[in-house]
Amino acid sequence: MKSLMNTAVGLSMTVATASTAFAEGHATELTIAIVNNGHMINMQTVAEAYTAETGVTLNWVSLEEGVLREQVTSDTATGGGQYDIINIGMQEAPIWGAAGWIEPLNFGADYDVDDMLPAMRNGLSADGVLYAAPFYGESSMVMYRKDLTDAAGVTIADNDSWDNVMAAAAAMHDPDNGVYGACLRGKPGWGDNMAFVTTVVNSFGGAWFDADMRPTLESDEWKAAINFYVDLLGTYGPPGSEGNSFNEILALYNEGKCGLWIDATIAASFLEVDGVAYAQSPNAGNPVGANWLWAWAMAVPAGTDTAEEAKAFIEWATSKAYIEAVGNHPDFGWGSVPTGTRASTYAIPEFQAAAPFAAAELAAIESAAPEATDIKPYVGVQFASIPEFPEVGTAVAQEIAAALSGAKSVDDALAAAQSAADAIMSEAGYY
Repeated sequence: MKSLMNTAVGLSMTVATASTAFAEGHATELTIAIVNNGHMINMQTVAEAYTAETGVTLNWVSLEEGVLREQVTSDTATGGGQYDIINIGMQEAPIWGAAGWIEPLNFGADYDVDDMLPAMRNGLSADGVLYAAPFYGESSMVMYRKDLTDAAGVTIADNDSWDNVMAAAAAMHDPDNGVYGACLRGKPGWGDNMAFVTTVVNSFGGAWFDADMRPTLESDEWKAAINFYVDLLGTYGPPGSEGNSFNEILALYNEGKCGLWIDATIAASFLEVDGVAYAQSPNAGNPVGANWLWAWAMAVPAGTDTAEEAKAFIEWATSKAYIEAVGNHPDFGWGSVPTGTRASTYAIPEFQAAAPFAAAELAAIESAAPEATDIKPYVGVQFASIPEFPEVGTAVAQEIAAALSGAKSVDDALAAAQSAADAIMSEAGYY
């Protein structure tokens, strides 16, 4: 592999800073658990330059999203020590940091932490302390085939109504020719189907919990949102949608099989079909929470004996110089840089030229609203920033997938979801 030292402006300075962490004979092997998304996979190639410069061996464990969460949570909570660096996100970072499960991150002045988008920095911090550094950040938006909407004589606008989105999906839906009007997440998981479903519920005016943190899953808003979701995806989605999450839908989209897709803004970096256009997320009257906020970030489990080496790698991998390394890499380029983390990325002319989605992505991130409101008494958009949420979200996700597949009615699924969530929250002592 060609050395990135020839292509990355400033990379050698960043790597040299990291190299000082190993000058005293520390361990030179790091095991890194990553989600199997494109930018993370690319990092394995880009990081060959880091190994060449520092001598640090990087052992990569690439896992599907749900499996990663299970394994990382179990290992970190028990102090298992299986990983030196872990991929986590905004749901875990503040909670785990406050609990002492992960190390605080303090980087040098050249890192320029103030360049980090405020939404990302705040979402990965607790009491003003950064506990995870964002490798890439995202909101959600509509990605649609404008050639198909034009041919069908329909339009999709920013913050459109859900009724108009369904009409557009219906107009593009042509299963006899392998095109499905809407491709949306259906695979069960609190960060899989529920990431999207929660934004739909938010847009209908619903929330996970009331002011007393009691689940509200049988509310009129939840029923309206889930009935709409099941109708839209069940009628105009591909067969087997209850098994599809980000990676599965990305593959379908790139095969030309999707009219529209509402999902993570980061997906735009990996779209290979022509004629894609972008719009801000639709809503059913309530735009607050209609688009999510997330970052896949890198953290250091507490107690690892390679903490300094791990922090040095994270400082390199989430730096401005890393972004330049990807942009100048012969295998990748500016359209493939990890986005959604730094304001400076959006000012790079080469990135602007290569990323037609950049303005829509940044607008979505900046409009996301994770703060508590009168409707939702918790922090988080597509999740609730409480320790119990992964358990609650996973239980509910199974019921929503059952409704989507037709195994249960929406009312029965929500009744079962309410019962499961209520038991978890009650046992946790919320009421």
